[in-house]
Amino acid sequence: MKSFSITNGLITARISDYGAKILSLITPTRSGEQRDIVLGFNTDEEWLNQEPYFNAIVGRYAGRIRDAHFTLDGHTYNLAANNGPNALHGGIHGFNARTWDVVALSRDSIRLHLFSPDGEEGYPGNLHVFVTYTVGAPMLQEGTEAPEGFGSLIIDYEAVTDAPTVVNFTQHTYLNLAGEGAGDVRAHALTIDAETYAPADENTCPIGELLPVAGTPMDFRCPALLGERYDLPFFAPWRGIDSAWLLNAGLTAKPNATLSVPDLTLDLHTNMEALVVYSGNYVEQHRGKSGSMYDIRHAVCLEAQNLPAAPNFANFPSAVLRPGELYRRRTIYTLHE
Repeated sequence: MKSFSITNGLITARISDYGAKILSLITPTRSGEQRDIVLGFNTDEEWLNQEPYFNAIVGRYAGRIRDAHFTLDGHTYNLAANNGPNALHGGIHGFNARTWDVVALSRDSIRLHLFSPDGEEGYPGNLHVFVTYTVGAPMLQEGTEAPEGFGSLIIDYEAVTDAPTVVNFTQHTYLNLAGEGAGDVRAHALTIDAETYAPADENTCPIGELLPVAGTPMDFRCPALLGERYDLPFFAPWRGIDSAWLLNAGLTAKPNATLSVPDLTLDLHTNMEALVVYSGNYVEQHRGKSGSMYDIRHAVCLEAQNLPAAPNFANFPSAVLRPGELYRRRTIYTLHE
């Protein structure tokens, strides 16, 4: 397991070739503190054997696929049921547990490549995936600059296949803007620019509907404290928030989501179709890199991706990638006061 640091002089990210994980993300704050805002561990052994999705690139399909199978072009593909009856996060040995090749490295950027062969974890097609992390001040789209602040961590995804397949990648970062050992995230305020959400069953798998957020605890169009939401009876089946929203149009000057504490704000911009928010409901008793004990709700994941279970539902945005097509998505975390 090798690690590499990239920086813009203010923000520094340390990236591993194992799982393409973000080992640390250190940012200034209003007070001038240098703060690591992602959970994690100190040793290779802990990274390999503790919580498997900490800060990793997840694939071939992030989230759950209902009943561990999908049908594409008339053929049914069976996957490992590694989360109750469903397939989760690419299977038993997903992209989070693979060693990626570092194909380019500079002061502020790293590009990694992973080859996923046809049939791996049941998925069709030989798939080449590239993920590039860049620390800088990006252009969201032509003529639109990112907000001023300490800078941005940009995550660019590309993929090609030689046979029809389904893909859904995300960065599964466990964020605590108060610091990775600061405890519960109940004082974090969250905003999500979304009019609809995907209701889920008791196994946290979408049931194929899209419902309006208005009048429900899923309405984060105005800032809401996580601690005022995740204990509500609405979220009780999942021990907290573990839900998917269909985002409004992305990669504009308006963030798709914003997470904040009094002295630090993270704006998320993406051209992914959806956002899954997970309040760390099952992260129990892991000794963290600062020596503190991580527990449930000590972090929140903002997983920009397609909707989970999309291969099973025609009314969800398509997750199909075909030969000759280039999958290209971008997610940006911009940090500022």
